[in-house]
Amino acid sequence: MLVSAKNSPISRSVQIGLLGLLVGIGLGACSNPIPKQTQPGEVGSAPAAPTRQEKKVILTTFTVLADMAQNVAGDKATVESITKPGAEIHGYEPTPSDLVRGQRADLILDNGLDLERWAARFYNSFPKVPHVTLSEGVQPVNITEDAYQGKPNPHAWMSPQNALIYVENIRKALSNLDPANTATYSKNAATYSQQIRAIDQKLKRSLSAIPATQRYMVSCEGAFSYIVRDYGLKEVYIWPVNAEQQATPKQVERVITSVRANQIPAVFCESTVSNEAQLQVAKETGAKFAGVFYVDSLSPPDGPASTYLKLLEYNINTLIEGLRGGESKN
Repeated sequence: MLVSAKNSPISRSVQIGLLGLLVGIGLGACSNPIPKQTQPGEVGSAPAAPTRQEKKVILTTFTVLADMAQNVAGDKATVESITKPGAEIHGYEPTPSDLVRGQRADLILDNGLDLERWAARFYNSFPKVPHVTLSEGVQPVNITEDAYQGKPNPHAWMSPQNALIYVENIRKALSNLDPANTATYSKNAATYSQQIRAIDQKLKRSLSAIPATQRYMVSCEGAFSYIVRDYGLKEVYIWPVNAEQQATPKQVERVITSVRANQIPAVFCESTVSNEAQLQVAKETGAKFAGVFYVDSLSPPDGPASTYLKLLEYNINTLIEGLRGGESKN
């Protein structure tokens, strides 16, 4: 005869034991509750790890400005250039990756003076990101030839004297953006400005050794109007701005005539454009093609003009050696 589990004495004792065990567990849980997860800053919580302030991201329109800005920023900000070394800046077309960098930038620095003709469209993509024009305060030199007549020559940074204005504008812009590091920016700007003044003095000394009748800068682009004005030189160029980068016969003939009439010993071009037209000038006049200048772009890191200061030094040396009759640097 089978006995029902419901009525079995053994079953009832097992049930009573299990019930006691469950009650014991429940009482134990009530006497030792699970600790509450506290939030940072609450009483009883572990001290929150200090958050490291992220560096400001500064974007510039081309490599020369990036190097100048990095010298002022030091290690307190990250500086990037939209264009790469060797790029032609005037007609640059921003890429999708440039737009991404613009969105995450804290500040954009440009040259102004109608150099970056694409900048207005670029800024429209992120209107909340501030931008500062570094040529503010420069006395512009106006172009006198071709379709650009009456417009300002944009290459103001090419004169060391103007570069000091750029550095001061960078210092102000960074200090306004990041007041906590104003002292560092001011110190770095003062040091950098002193280095630029040293190059300014070198340029004056070097040119004083060249006869006044030979102090000509004959270039492909009219990028040296500010040096010409500030250091007592004369200027001859094929085109005023690197727009088409293609010389017309009239432009080439004009330079040939000037070189012959003034017995100019050397002609030059720029690193970002073809030197073909200037080589023709040299061939027609007997002048030496004495090398290239760096203007709108720094060279790659292993090149001769990898920083703005090196760019100035290289251009000065190239100019003086050419005017003194040094070897050609094709």
